[in-house]
Amino acid sequence: MPDGLRRLGPFLGLALVIVVFSLLADDPARFLSLRNLRVVASQTVIVAIGAIGMTVVIISGGIDLSVGSTIALTGVVAALGIRAGGSPLGSAAAGIAVGGLVGWAIGFLITSLRVVPFIITLGMLGIARGIAKWLASQQTVDTPPTWVDHIAVTFPSPPWLLFAPGVWAAVLLAAFMALVLQRTVFGRHVFALGSSEAAARACGIPVERMKRRIYALAGLFFGLAGIAQMSRLRQGDPTVAAGTELDIIAAVVIGGGSLSGGEGSILGSMIGALIMAFLRNGCQLMGWASYIQEMIIGAIIVAAVAVDRWRSR
Repeated sequence: MPDGLRRLGPFLGLALVIVVFSLLADDPARFLSLRNLRVVASQTVIVAIGAIGMTVVIISGGIDLSVGSTIALTGVVAALGIRAGGSPLGSAAAGIAVGGLVGWAIGFLITSLRVVPFIITLGMLGIARGIAKWLASQQTVDTPPTWVDHIAVTFPSPPWLLFAPGVWAAVLLAAFMALVLQRTVFGRHVFALGSSEAAARACGIPVERMKRRIYALAGLFFGLAGIAQMSRLRQGDPTVAAGTELDIIAAVVIGGGSLSGGEGSILGSMIGALIMAFLRNGCQLMGWASYIQEMIIGAIIVAAVAVDRWRSR
């Protein structure tokens, strides 16, 4: 596949989704209105922030299936801190740190046990979810009103922000990580590791240490996504975000990331996250049942992986 077409692919996909739902909608102006764009942007925050971390993991040749459980765990930890009287900033930082700790543990187990990431992260999916339910006593954790509640709101205050603070945070983090991947030694090592682990090792790259750092960094982003999830619900919920990892992985693959490793971009993943959000939003505006939405999302994931394999060949 030509490089130009590969880079334009996510943008063409986003344009196609917008055009299709604009034509299907009874009121196209409503679908394209600033109000609906705000709704889509706020709905994108969790997947977009998670996709930043997942992009680094997938480029390095790994995968993380525990994202949804990590999001639930970090949200519960932050909510428990706030409910106990801790500062909102400190509680949010604790939740993010727990996400980083989960990521580091995944990287440590992968490098120590020499087991494929699929198995380790599948196991961590259950472990993190179980810990979240244990900490929350299998109940939602209600919190008093704080500024954290406004991170992922649809209509921010003050109005001149246009979009939720979480949206701007995702944009800034995406720009920062794009620079890190393209302009730093760490970024070059991530791509080298995904292209060929044996070659990276032969070149003197500390492969085991890099994997631990990559998963820990991704865990921090998953933890931040958990704070955004808690902000949206205004409570910590140990059962939330089940299946979110599929949306996040799909966003990265749709955005040009390769499950074989060595390929991907932060910008492409952000466009992929927008595609997922517009798809869900369009289905909701059309009044389609949730199971139809899931069928469409599932078909897109299969198609994206098929395209990835064809592109690799």
